[in-house]
Amino acid sequence: MASSNSETESNNSGSSSASKETGVRQYEPIRMPAMEDIRAQDVWNNCAVRSVFSGVMGGGFGLCMGLFFGALDNPIMQDEMSGRQQFMYTLKQMGRRSWSSAKAFAVMGMIFAAAECVVEKARAKHDITNTVVAGCITGGAISAKGGPKAACAGCAGFATFSVLIEKFLDSH
Repeated sequence: MASSNSETESNNSGSSSASKETGVRQYEPIRMPAMEDIRAQDVWNNCAVRSVFSGVMGGGFGLCMGLFFGALDNPIMQDEMSGRQQFMYTLKQMGRRSWSSAKAFAVMGMIFAAAECVVEKARAKHDITNTVVAGCITGGAISAKGGPKAACAGCAGFATFSVLIEKFLDSH
């Protein structure tokens, strides 16, 4: 027992690396956020700003998706068309699809961001329930033209999809 005490004393009297190995933590002082950081956070917490930003990002994503899928679209009468006609057909399809997809994704992004922000502010919590409600509102609003059954199916489907995406993004 005396030998173990002398070993401990010799380890403690060693260099500062021994104190790092024992788990002594060095704490830094708390830094208060700058005024610019507070203003930026206030702007981002505005539901209108979030919705518009999500709409723009959704429109950009829809534009890219439309360009990609429009390029894959082959004309029905491909054998009877010249190379120039096929090229012009593909360009027109890309334009139509990209505009259509951009509008759909922009509306979807705006509705989802607005709903999630409003629900989060009303509940004063940031959790998965906000995502479920926002997904339900978005799915129901997008599919409302099809009637009540379509709105309910859209609500359930988009809410499920929103939760799956949220869980996937939380794991990374």
